[in-house]
Amino acid sequence: MTTANVPHEELSWHKSSYSGSGGGECVEVAHAASTVHIRDSKERRGPVLSVAPTPWAAFIESVAR
Repeated sequence: MTTANVPHEELSWHKSSYSGSGGGECVEVAHAASTVHIRDSKERRGPVLSVAPTPWAAFIESVAR
């Protein structure tokens, strides 16, 4: 897991369908070929956490239970 200085404009970011329209505490995710990028939706120019797809899928699966 690393933080990366990713060109934000080149990624297609998506919020969770559970994110409210009021702003709240949300994350956005962008999938690239070999990396999943995660950022705070309120700090779009802030740091980006980058992980491999397999650990990300395991994390999402564990959270969904």
